[in-house]
Amino acid sequence: MEHKHKYDSQGKQLCCTQTQKIYQNAGAEKLIQYPTDTADQTDDHHDHDHEHESVTGHDEYGKLKMFLPPAISVFILITGLTLDNFIKPTWFTSHIRLLWYLIGYLPVGFPVLKSAIEAMRKAEIFSEFFLMGIATIGAFVIGEYPEGVAVMTFYAIGEVFQTLAIRRAKANIKSLLDQRPDEVSILKDNSRIIIKAEEVNIGDILQLKPGEKLALDGELISEKASFNTSALTGESLPETKTKGQTVFAGIVNLNTTTLVRVTSNYQNSKLSKILDLVQNASLQKAPTELFIRKFAKIYTPFVVIIAIAITIIPFFLDSRYVFNEWFYRALVFLVISCPCALVLSIPLAYFGGVGSAGKNGILFKGGNFLDRIANVQHVVMDKTGTLTEGVFKVQEIALGPEWNKEEILQLVNALESHSTHPVATAIHDYVGKIDHGIRLENVEEIGGYGLKAVFQNKDFLCGNFKLMDKNNIQYDIDPATILHTSIAIALDKKFVGYITIADSLKSDAKMTAERLKSMNIKITLLSGDKNTIVQKIAEQLGIKNAFGELLPEDKVEKLKEIKSQYQSVAFVGDGFNDTPVLAISDIGIAMGDKGSDAAIETADVVIQDDHPSKILTAILIGKKTKRIVWQNIALAFLVKAIVLVLGAGGLATMWEAVFADVGVSLIAILNATKIFYTKYDLSN
Repeated sequence: MEHKHKYDSQGKQLCCTQTQKIYQNAGAEKLIQYPTDTADQTDDHHDHDHEHESVTGHDEYGKLKMFLPPAISVFILITGLTLDNFIKPTWFTSHIRLLWYLIGYLPVGFPVLKSAIEAMRKAEIFSEFFLMGIATIGAFVIGEYPEGVAVMTFYAIGEVFQTLAIRRAKANIKSLLDQRPDEVSILKDNSRIIIKAEEVNIGDILQLKPGEKLALDGELISEKASFNTSALTGESLPETKTKGQTVFAGIVNLNTTTLVRVTSNYQNSKLSKILDLVQNASLQKAPTELFIRKFAKIYTPFVVIIAIAITIIPFFLDSRYVFNEWFYRALVFLVISCPCALVLSIPLAYFGGVGSAGKNGILFKGGNFLDRIANVQHVVMDKTGTLTEGVFKVQEIALGPEWNKEEILQLVNALESHSTHPVATAIHDYVGKIDHGIRLENVEEIGGYGLKAVFQNKDFLCGNFKLMDKNNIQYDIDPATILHTSIAIALDKKFVGYITIADSLKSDAKMTAERLKSMNIKITLLSGDKNTIVQKIAEQLGIKNAFGELLPEDKVEKLKEIKSQYQSVAFVGDGFNDTPVLAISDIGIAMGDKGSDAAIETADVVIQDDHPSKILTAILIGKKTKRIVWQNIALAFLVKAIVLVLGAGGLATMWEAVFADVGVSLIAILNATKIFYTKYDLSN
């Protein structure tokens, strides 16, 4: 079954469902398949999937097979050049020399010529392979055998290093795909049974031994357990969970045997959704990446035409015209004009950025969002769950004297059990076990207001005071005088009272706000919470623009107003009611740990551990990626422009051309791989 993905007018993914095809092709735009099964062909010309990837830094045999063809050609080339100095040219030795260099050419040249022919069959004549093919064959035609072999040999060496760089980039992302065990241990009739993870049912009890990974989301039923959550958050510090807390697939049990009750099936676990985001990261290309692709399609035939002109036009202008001389200049021109440095290094840089972000617990859904976040000018944030812990505690219960406190609390607890909002958790923590004997009908969650249900044929409301106003419930207090977040309650059209809860700032919230301001990025706080609370939080964080008591549609209007003043606006949120604002923002960032599935699926970037400081890290990674991309573009164009002019003027040989081409490619690749090893210190 194939699943579709929906995108809005900006190319933003609005819906993300499980896909079957394993993520293999992201980031690599073009790789030649030399006589080995270790290299992918992964651009539009070559869409082949390889189930087994033997070059990951662990398979030495695979590496040997990759290096063997260019190694053979290098040996033959060096031997041939040495013998050329000692053997006198005769008819016989000339033919032996040709045969010798042909043997050196075939291991590295045949795969390129094959790729050129395949591209021609697809009506893509002017490919990079075509350029290398005619340049090297042309060298053989005019008797420059060593140079023909050298061009293709060094090109092959460059391809090998590019392949290894691509595999290194893919390894950063692909490691995420190995976080779910295929088999799990469940307890059934007091016996431990090993079954496939896909066969586990909701409610089954998983037994997790020390060192084992959790395969499905669940609820901890052991009293306490410590987990390594680095696969999800990028943080290697152990995290302790207690009985009743939610634990997610991909975390590793550290100390004692632990029991977990499964709460979602294999396909719907949070990790599965995260992996789906990763698997589809390659679907969206950055504008620079798309431009280079289009540029290469125009640029390549253009240089072929110039090369033909270099060969033919001097015939009409130079009385001492020598075909071999001008044809040689044209071949030099073709070699240096190869756009491989751009075609490979730029996608590698974007893919490296996605991989680097993944290592830091940040998931980008495509390279285009790295570009967008690098240019962000204004960050708009939700409050609860983004800047605050989202862990509320009941502070006050103020009910009318005519109401039974215990009965009302049980009713509220039963109704709030239908919501994932942090308010519901606070109520449950305070009241305790839910009374399942309470029968509620027509339960409805109203975004930005609260919950509504029918209890014993009476309307039962639980939410903010706007919910009371919406349903014409009369109350005799001023909500503005209530200090903390309040949950108003009404039953049978009568106001029952309210419960107050309080939240606390996240430890890195203030630092995040300060660093964003130091980067000249504006901050606005939007929240559905009481305005007095929002203003207090904003004051603590030094944020000047803050608005409270906003419904989802109010947030949308505020964001549109901000977008009209700034070119690039990011919104950070975690709740279902944040989905509309995440969708219309230039870059939507969701808090993925406690965030709703709708927010995660709508956002462009997912922060897995809910630390607001990761917003800074994401921006820094985006800026680093953009800087590397433009460094590579500038380097490639500068060097190629110089050598192209020298080649056309007869001042550069084929040797200089090939070293310049391969050298630029390798420097660009090495520059792109820097991002894999960059550490982001937010303490300064």
